[in-house]
Amino acid sequence: MYSRFARVASRAALLGALVPWAVPVGALDLLDGDLQVHGFVSLGLVNTTDNNFFGQSDDRVSKDFSEIGINGSWRVTPDVQLSAELLSRTAGGTDDGSARLDYGLVDWTVSSSEEGRGGLRLGRVKTAYGLYNKTRDMPFTRPSIVLPQSIYFDRTRNLTVSADGAEIYLERYGEAGTLSASLALGQPQTNTEAATVALVGLNPPGHLDSKLAPDFQAIYEGAGGKYRLAFTALHLDLRYRPGYGDRLGSGRFKLTPLIFSAQYNAENWSLTSEYASRRTSVKDFGRFFYNGDATGESYYLQGTYRLAPKWEALLRYDVYYADRGDRDGEDFSAATRLPGFTRFAKDWTFGVRFDVTPQFMLRAEVHRVNGSGFLAVQDNPNARDLRQYWDNFMLLGSFRF
Repeated sequence: MYSRFARVASRAALLGALVPWAVPVGALDLLDGDLQVHGFVSLGLVNTTDNNFFGQSDDRVSKDFSEIGINGSWRVTPDVQLSAELLSRTAGGTDDGSARLDYGLVDWTVSSSEEGRGGLRLGRVKTAYGLYNKTRDMPFTRPSIVLPQSIYFDRTRNLTVSADGAEIYLERYGEAGTLSASLALGQPQTNTEAATVALVGLNPPGHLDSKLAPDFQAIYEGAGGKYRLAFTALHLDLRYRPGYGDRLGSGRFKLTPLIFSAQYNAENWSLTSEYASRRTSVKDFGRFFYNGDATGESYYLQGTYRLAPKWEALLRYDVYYADRGDRDGEDFSAATRLPGFTRFAKDWTFGVRFDVTPQFMLRAEVHRVNGSGFLAVQDNPNARDLRQYWDNFMLLGSFRF
């Protein structure tokens, strides 16, 4: 345990050391209120009755879940702002804790008035994806320890968290509410082993390339944020480049998720639901791979209730189908001889949050799961060893500054 916390502390010190490198100490006084720097440290413990989630958690406690981040913003002029975040994230076999630029961009407000504003963002821009993707890096802004895996897959997080490119945005304010829309075009982060493994399996000798990915989102907020409605459309077009001695061909993977989101916020409780339809096309990988077209389907219903000023409870039902035409995975199992339950997951989640102080938060979460559709192959290399029914218990401590 001590060595685990020592490694996390050393990574936090490394990221902290990068802040004065990026912004000289003398500039902090010069920039005064125009510069903001924040950070967070989060440590998690995971235990499962079967299967592995965020490390070797089957009938044991995995400590391979931590997040350390430092982010900053500098308003250079009233119309131009620079923002960036350095992140070190460990999540079992899908993230190794290496420090990386999670996002870094220039935000230029081209026009602004009482009726609204519009502008342009350039750089490594956060991907608009559902209600939570743009804030998923911060433990305090997530509704639970892990987001609904039917929509926000942690195993493919790096593919959808941000992209290198540009985003134009428009916001309009009125008595009826706020309408905002954005359209982005960027290069997804495919240059990681985790991104390749999630799509083609363990130890691939090749790598992924991607075409520029378009991303559109529209959000309507009414009654001062009491209710929110959103629509998101994203398209990924990935090409696998085989390596030396590769059994796979130059396959192509296309994914087009359409996400419909709704949220209602009362004084002490909140109700949120999202539905996603994902058109997938997998072809040209050869006879050693499962090629074909499918339409996946996902949805969840989530309620949170503030029990007391420092306590909050969460209840969620989360459903994922890789192919709505083969919900139980029988056709997939017949073609591959792999368990059909690897193609779906149904997750009941109950969680509690305790804000010890405004800066320090504790969370506990229990998952009752039917299916293994969202599990990472890095943590579960042999699909035949997976179990259909399993439980997951998680603890999390987070500090922010």
